[in-house]
Amino acid sequence: MKKVSFIEMKNGTREDYLFLDKYEKDFANKTAERIIEFMSNLTETLKGYQISRLEHSLQSATRAYKNGESEEMVVAALLHDIGDELAPMNHSEYAAAILKPYVSKKTHWIIEKHGEFQMYYYAHHLGGNKNKRDEYKGHKYYQETINFCEKYDQNSFDPNYKSFSLKFFKPIVKKIFSRKPYSLL
Repeated sequence: MKKVSFIEMKNGTREDYLFLDKYEKDFANKTAERIIEFMSNLTETLKGYQISRLEHSLQSATRAYKNGESEEMVVAALLHDIGDELAPMNHSEYAAAILKPYVSKKTHWIIEKHGEFQMYYYAHHLGGNKNKRDEYKGHKYYQETINFCEKYDQNSFDPNYKSFSLKFFKPIVKKIFSRKPYSLL
């Protein structure tokens, strides 16, 4: 297999970068498949909870779908906790970073901040500030983030809820991740 000529990026040629660009575009085009694969492996997480992290994500997305949310919000609900595995201390920012190129500023902000807003339901039990979200009062997406947490996150830990399968959401994930990134518009 052909490889680039450089060992330091500053010495790369136009030919090197055009060559790499083809591989990078192909890799980026397969992001949705990698996300679905990653999500499918979230079956043994959330120790102590009644359901897996995958089931929590499916319940969140199913609720958003059934409530008539946009496809990007359904995908955001599906992926909102994808960062828990690798970035438990800033999972919201991690998930938001994955979504950022493909979703609106509103959806990005909701996912980025949902972890702080979600503290409303539990922080006081652990000696924390349940009203941390109040720091954002006055922000144009404040209420939408409260709504996201209330409708799709805090209530999606039910072992008896009938959620749609990951396979059901795959075409929607592919559609969102095949969009031209907002940064290029």
